[in-house]
Amino acid sequence: MEGEAVRAFVAVPLPPELGAGAAAVQERLRVCTGVKWVARENLHFTLRFLGNASPQALDLLARSLRDALADRAAFPITLGGVGAFPAVRRPQAIWIAVAEGSGDLEDLARRVESAAVAAGFPADERPFRAHLTVGRVKARPAPRELVRSLEAEPAGVPVGRMQVEEVVLMRSELRRTGPIYTPMASFPLRRSG
Repeated sequence: MEGEAVRAFVAVPLPPELGAGAAAVQERLRVCTGVKWVARENLHFTLRFLGNASPQALDLLARSLRDALADRAAFPITLGGVGAFPAVRRPQAIWIAVAEGSGDLEDLARRVESAAVAAGFPADERPFRAHLTVGRVKARPAPRELVRSLEAEPAGVPVGRMQVEEVVLMRSELRRTGPIYTPMASFPLRRSG
């Protein structure tokens, strides 16, 4: 039996203590309507969005991820600075930058991408950029107050530091009240030392 398709992604979860720093950034930028802010409990670094996949494909991916991440050591990252895709003057996604450790996070994303392709998922056409999405702008064009707030945000202000210790395969259920993310499998990184 095939089973029902599951909307899924691979991510690094954000620890609760760093969620408070991200929430403070969101609060500073909450100057208008037209932005859907990511709930604190849903904050994460997306390493690979998978879309809808069969349970069999996700099982194969889990085995592939276990192999791809087996020798990867845990590492620290520091968050600081705010930006937007595609640009601050035309924001569609608002994010906090990975100030230190972005190379390690990019390496992790490359490993996850290789595992996904090995498990039969199509290659992701978009290059990975280390960032933490904190809001999505729904209003078009973006409200001027928001653009002004983004431009006024001081560069590189530290938000917090964390140790990346695991990668999680997540199920995403879209609801009217917001998405619900449920861990399906966890892949701990090797502890250094």
